[in-house]
Amino acid sequence: MKKNTPESMPFLQQYNCMKAQAQTWQSTWKELAAFIAPTRGFFEGETAGNGKKINHRVLIDSDPLLAVEVLSAGMMSGLTSPSRSWFELSLSDHQRMKQPGVRTWLYEVRRRMEDVFSRSNVYNALHSFYQEIAVFGTAAFLLEEDEEKVISCRSFTAGEYVLGCDDKGKINAFGRAFFMTPLQMEETFGAENLPLSLRRAAAEKRPEWQQVLHVIMPNAHADSTKEDFAHMPYVSAYFTPQGHLLKRGGYRQFPVIAARWEVKNSADIYGRSPGWKSLGDVKMLQKMQKAKLVALDKNTNPPMMVSANVQGEVNLLPGGLTRYSGTTDAAVKPAYQVSIDLAALENSIERVKQTIKGQFFADVFLMLSTQQAGRMTATEVAERHQEKMLVLGPVLERLKNELLDPLIERTFALMWQRGVVPMPPESIAGEELKVQYVSMIAQAQKAQGIHAIEQGISFVSRLAQGRQEVLDKIDFDAAVEEGLDLLGVPPVLLRPEEQTQSIRTQRQALLNAVNSAKTI
Repeated sequence: MKKNTPESMPFLQQYNCMKAQAQTWQSTWKELAAFIAPTRGFFEGETAGNGKKINHRVLIDSDPLLAVEVLSAGMMSGLTSPSRSWFELSLSDHQRMKQPGVRTWLYEVRRRMEDVFSRSNVYNALHSFYQEIAVFGTAAFLLEEDEEKVISCRSFTAGEYVLGCDDKGKINAFGRAFFMTPLQMEETFGAENLPLSLRRAAAEKRPEWQQVLHVIMPNAHADSTKEDFAHMPYVSAYFTPQGHLLKRGGYRQFPVIAARWEVKNSADIYGRSPGWKSLGDVKMLQKMQKAKLVALDKNTNPPMMVSANVQGEVNLLPGGLTRYSGTTDAAVKPAYQVSIDLAALENSIERVKQTIKGQFFADVFLMLSTQQAGRMTATEVAERHQEKMLVLGPVLERLKNELLDPLIERTFALMWQRGVVPMPPESIAGEELKVQYVSMIAQAQKAQGIHAIEQGISFVSRLAQGRQEVLDKIDFDAAVEEGLDLLGVPPVLLRPEEQTQSIRTQRQALLNAVNSAKTI
């Protein structure tokens, strides 16, 4: 077997470096998995293919798990809902948008991209992504080309992968350790690429698990003039822990979608999240619930003192009879009196629960689905939306940069390579595409812009009652386009500029003809 061959050495070094940087985060990730996400996380020493056992001595109250589910579901429906459009495509040059056929082409590209998303497993990966980032602060999935569905995603969990960043703090390297049987390795990498011992194990169909390492990193030998894997911007390698190279490839774009909830300083590769902030409260909640159960148990089934005069076994069943030979003190009585203020304990537990829900923003996402929401006015609903945006604003901006933008760009690139994207109009050849998000949360963020337009138009309209010429200062067509854009209205509903002017010309001609007829 070849060990540490020249080909595999850079990848093994990169993996070991990223793994060493992740070590300091592992202890917290393990605690987060134990107390908040018992079915997530995969750490050293765990066996592949085995289900994780939930320790119910640690995890007594499930409210923290429910808070995570509410947050992840809220992010899913609010940012990337499968049931409605959550992004639009436009051009950086707004004047080019008015060229014939441009809006229609952009709409068709978006429609096809949505179709690719719905046919692939992207939305499953996104739901898992939101759960991971809510608990551990960092989440990642691999987005690769698929022969049938154009794209395919592979989700990861904390402890299963490691990341690397460039000097600007942007994630540009990825590594993971996973397990395969020798037969699976033979099918994936080919028997000729396996070391002799694994070839024999595959031939004998041994079911033993073998660890495989995978690293994706910037390619020091990248050359844009060449199309082969060896010269692509990112190089990929599969190899054994001993350094035997199994497969080498490359990517035109970084294929890993990785994001952090919050980064405290530029040196941090991984992020922190509501899970980090609430861990102490979650531990306290579990301890309080355990103390309450112990107190209730002692109150209903207290420890007993038994007199030496008792004859036979003590019968503690309802209506049970215990004989004793004494004539004075009770033969069986509680060892001590348990006094529990259950109401006060329940109130304390409820306050901790509310704190945890607040840290996971569960109260924010549930505010419109409560019974109170049916009694709220439109103004109150708008104010609550603004409150949500104020709290989540920085997080949403990071997710836009590290999750949504790379997801759209990577998917568009793979669609273009496969010929799924229709040819653009010649008038916009070489123009840069711009992504605008029109999800529920994105629209709530833009609501302030709509409010400003409405206030401005209303203000000018009131002034026009005294001097009508002030209306000349407002470009109402621009106001309509900007407002509809903020509302996320599909651009195909807007008539082209030439058609709009033609309608206005015909209307003016008809009006002039009517006025002329009245004059005659």
